[in-house]
Amino acid sequence: VRSLSQDDTHIFVRPDQIFSEISELLGKIKNIYNIFGLKIDEIHLSTRPESFLGERATWDEAEANLKKALETAGLEYKINEGDGAFYGPKIDVKVKDAIGRQWQLATIQLDYQLPQRFDLKYTDKDGQGKTPVVIHRALLGSLERFLGVIIEHYAGAFPVWLAPVQVKLVSVSENHLAFCKKLAAEFKAADIRVEIDDSNETVGNKIR
Repeated sequence: VRSLSQDDTHIFVRPDQIFSEISELLGKIKNIYNIFGLKIDEIHLSTRPESFLGERATWDEAEANLKKALETAGLEYKINEGDGAFYGPKIDVKVKDAIGRQWQLATIQLDYQLPQRFDLKYTDKDGQGKTPVVIHRALLGSLERFLGVIIEHYAGAFPVWLAPVQVKLVSVSENHLAFCKKLAAEFKAADIRVEIDDSNETVGNKIR
């Protein structure tokens, strides 16, 4: 691996928007993993560590919001006492692949400290300047690592929609190459990823 990239996003919200935003993110996580056929195995809610920034009341409210969102989404979770980041509590989602191995992928973290330290403000409905809350979220995590997980999960046999080559045309003899090329052009016009095996081999060898 030459580099790592993460589908990280920072969402700036009012405190009263935390629950609805977390609920929407949990729905996205369920939908995405369902598309890939990955089963959510465990969800961990990590709470206030011993060394934390901010007020206890703020942390209590943040943890309550995360618990409420998880329960509303019908997701069972475990509490990791004191395992949150210093700036806010977090949700970690662990999935199981086709052969039962567990991988920690999605994460959602609440951050009350970053907006305060950058003195960020929004104008509330009462016309006053208020400090927003930041939600850090990654749905797949590192994309390179996620690719490794799903290659293992599918044992290399990707579903058609994900396969780098969706259709391979195998010519029986040179006499069929012209028709293979015509067919390949039709597939490409329909946005289907296609290749032609025009090697001088038997059909059996080509398929193998």
